[in-house]
Amino acid sequence: MGGEEPEHRRLAITLVAVLLLGILELSEGEFKGDYSKISGIIIPGFASTQLRAWSILDCPYSPLDFNPLDLVWLDSTKLLSAVNCWLKCMLLDPNNQTDHPECKSRPDSGLSAITELDPGYITGPLSSVWKEWVKWCIEFGIEANAIIAAPYDWRLPPSLLEERDLYFHKLKLTFETALKLRGGPSVVFAHSLGNHVFRYFLEWLKLEIAPKQYIQWLDEHIYAYFAVGAPLLGAIGTVKATLSGETFGLPVSEGTARLMFNSFGSSLWMMPFSKYCRADGMYLKHFSGSISKGHHTYQCEPEEFQSNNSGWPTNIINIEIPSIRGFDAYPSVSEFSQTNLSSMECGLPTQLSFSAREISDGTFFKAIEDYDSDSKRILQRLKKSYHDDPVLNPLTPWDRPPIKNVFCIYGIDSKTEVGYYFAPSGKPYPDNWIITDVIYEVEGSLVSRSGNQVEGNPGAASGDETSEHDGSDVQVELNVEHHYEQDIVPNMTRSPRVKYITYYEDSESIPGKRTAVWELDKANHRNIVRSPVLMRELWLQIWHDIRVDATSNFVTKAKRGPLRDEDCYWDYGKARCAWPEYCEYRYVFGDVHLGQSCRLKNSLADTLLHYV
Repeated sequence: MGGEEPEHRRLAITLVAVLLLGILELSEGEFKGDYSKISGIIIPGFASTQLRAWSILDCPYSPLDFNPLDLVWLDSTKLLSAVNCWLKCMLLDPNNQTDHPECKSRPDSGLSAITELDPGYITGPLSSVWKEWVKWCIEFGIEANAIIAAPYDWRLPPSLLEERDLYFHKLKLTFETALKLRGGPSVVFAHSLGNHVFRYFLEWLKLEIAPKQYIQWLDEHIYAYFAVGAPLLGAIGTVKATLSGETFGLPVSEGTARLMFNSFGSSLWMMPFSKYCRADGMYLKHFSGSISKGHHTYQCEPEEFQSNNSGWPTNIINIEIPSIRGFDAYPSVSEFSQTNLSSMECGLPTQLSFSAREISDGTFFKAIEDYDSDSKRILQRLKKSYHDDPVLNPLTPWDRPPIKNVFCIYGIDSKTEVGYYFAPSGKPYPDNWIITDVIYEVEGSLVSRSGNQVEGNPGAASGDETSEHDGSDVQVELNVEHHYEQDIVPNMTRSPRVKYITYYEDSESIPGKRTAVWELDKANHRNIVRSPVLMRELWLQIWHDIRVDATSNFVTKAKRGPLRDEDCYWDYGKARCAWPEYCEYRYVFGDVHLGQSCRLKNSLADTLLHYV
C-alpha cells in the first residue's frame, strides 16, 4: 500500500532522488572508492516483513496451533484453517497497541524476513518481495555481510517502534556496525512505508546526536538514499482500507480486513496530507487551535485555501451522511463546510467532501464520529501518535534529506485511484460503509468508475500501477527551466506502444550533492522492487560511479541492453535471440527451451564498459 499517487511525483521532482550503490569518497565531483566496502541497508514497506508468534496458542476445531517462532505473517495455511486464531496473533489493541492477551507476534530478523513472506513452492513466488533484489546482489558479486535487512513491526506507529522495540537505536547501530565491518558508508534502499520510517529515523537522529555532528554522521554512514515508491504526500489506498477494508488478496472479508487494519497504529502513517500545511516549529507539534477549541490544525500556506484540493487532483473523500439530527452532529462541519450545510435538508442524506488536509488534521473523522464507532479512536490515535509526536509529525511535507545522493523512483502512467465516494451500507461495524464510486487519474484526466468525467487538477502523469528500453529512442533535454513546486512536463514525442523511463537528474543546484527522479512507465507500486528494469538502472549507475574514468555525473542513457543471461530471450518473430548485439544462441546441456539457450556474447565486465 501507499506510494501509488501522482502527487508523489510532483513533490519528488522538487525534492529528492536516487541511490547510487557505489562510491565512498567525493572529491572535486569525481567519485572514487573501493566497491568491496559498500553496504546496502534495506528498509521494507508496509506488510513486507514476516511476523512470527511469540506465544503458545491452542486453536480449537483446527489441527494447527501456534507455537513460538511459528510464521504468522504470512502463513496462508493457518489463515485458511484457523482464521480466528490467526487474527488473535495479528490484531493489536486499537487504544494502546498492546498484543492480544492470548497471542503476540514480533518481526523476524535477517534477509529471510523480507525476501518471501510465505515461503513455499506455490506461495513463495506469490509472496516474494525482496528476493529478486537479493538475487541480483549475489549475481553481481556482493558479499553476504554487505546486504543488511532492517525489518520492523509495520503495525506500530513510529514512536512505539522506538518505545517497544528500540528500533531506531538498533538502526543507528546497524549503520555504525556496517561502517566498522566494511570500512565504508551504506546505501539505503527503502520502499513505500519504509521511506517514512527512514524519514522519522533522520529526525530522531537529530535528538540523539549533537547538532554540529549530525551532518558529519550522515556523511560518514550514509552515502546514498534510494527512495522507491515513497508516499511523499501519503497514499490514498489508506483511506479505503480505513473505511471499507482492503484485503490485498487475502481470503478474508473486507470487514475483517478493516477491523485488522484499524487495530494497527501505523494505519494513519500513510494517510494523505496537504503539500501546503506544516507543523508549527521544528519540534513543536502543538498546532494552533484557530478552528475550534481543543482541535489542532496545521499552519497552512495561502495556496491551501485557494486550490481546494490540498495539492491533490481532487477531493479524496466524498461521503454520504445519514439524515441529520441537528448541528451538534457535525461539530467540525458546521465550522469548516458552510457550503455543505446549506444543502442539508431535514431527514435527507447529505454528501460531504473532504480534502487531504481535512483527513490528516482529523476534520473528516470528527464529522463522521456519530456514524462510525472507529472514528473517536482514530482521532485519539491521530493526536497522540502523529500530531503530538515529540520527534516529527509525519503527516507533513518532506524536505530533501541532507544526504549526498538521493534518488526517488516511481512507476507512472497507470490508472490510479485518487478519490472515493462512500455511503452507508445499512450494516453494523465494520461493514457500515461501502464504496459507491471511485475517481481515477489516467492520461491527464479524471474519470469515475461509472465513466463520467470529473473536474479537478489532474497531473501530467498518473501514478504507479516497465519493460525493455534499448536506448534507440533516447531524447535528451538539458538545462530545463523549472519553476518551484511545479511539474516538469517533458517536451518530447512518445509512442503509445512504448514504455519509457524518464530521468530528472541534477548535480548542480546543491553543491556536492546529486538529486534525481526516475519515472518508470507502467511499473506497479507493489512490484517495482522486483522490476528487472529498476535493477538494471541501479546497477548501471553503480558501475558508472565506481569507475574513476567516468566523465559524467550520471550514467549514459544512450544505450541499454541485457546485463545477465536471464535477460536474453528468443525472438520467435525473427527466429533468433533478441538483442543480437548482446546475446547469442549457445546451447548448454539441460536447456529445455530456446530462450534458455540465449546467453550474453561477452562477459559482464565487457558489457558494462558501454556505460562508463
